[in-house]
Amino acid sequence: MSSKKDWFTDWFNTKYYHILYQHRDDHEAQVFMNNLVSFTALKKGSSILDLACGKGRHSIYLNKLGYKVTGADLSINSIKHANEFKNDSLQFIVQDMRLPYPLKVDAVFNLFTSFGYFANDDEDVKVLQNIKNSLNDKGVAVIDYLNVDKTIARLTPKETIVLDGIDFHISKEVKNDFIIKKIEFTIDGKYHSYYERVKCLDINRFSKIIEKAGMKIIHTFGDYNLHTFDKIKSNRLILLLGA
Repeated sequence: MSSKKDWFTDWFNTKYYHILYQHRDDHEAQVFMNNLVSFTALKKGSSILDLACGKGRHSIYLNKLGYKVTGADLSINSIKHANEFKNDSLQFIVQDMRLPYPLKVDAVFNLFTSFGYFANDDEDVKVLQNIKNSLNDKGVAVIDYLNVDKTIARLTPKETIVLDGIDFHISKEVKNDFIIKKIEFTIDGKYHSYYERVKCLDINRFSKIIEKAGMKIIHTFGDYNLHTFDKIKSNRLILLLGA
């Protein structure tokens, strides 16, 4: 059972999280990384912090492209898995994004809706301040978030997904300024319940948080091919930030 506070601490550390999301599109992720490093003109050999890296799929690919990468995530199990791929220019650390990062880098990538978890906006500001403080001169940051306007408009209240013999019963709702996904399933007669919760951060609210953190928006994109953001049509809200 997940805790009321910091739901991600429990859920992201379970094997069931990875079962549910096992079919993430690696090709799409690689296209996104190619587009990002091209658009930002990030030179080979530059240092990147992949913040909330999960099992390291983006980190590993960026390293193959020739970048020095540190992947950071709160999930001990995810980092344990990612460490199987480490090398002299690819490292992984267990790290809470609310705490200062022990390194300076040329870019920070926060990908696949790994932001907006916290009830208090001040914690989101703190995350951005930590990102700012970890950047070298002229460094850039990328926040890859969902487009809350389209997500809410097309929310599926209930669905069942069957993976590896497990029936994941999923319900979604908007409550208290959060998009909440509840995940329920039973294994060997034991009931499990977890949830995911991300804040309803649209471009206007993001702008205020980013300004409060002392950063600025350089560009906004609406998908992984870096097309222009449209609040009605875009699937993603991708923010390129500078100090």
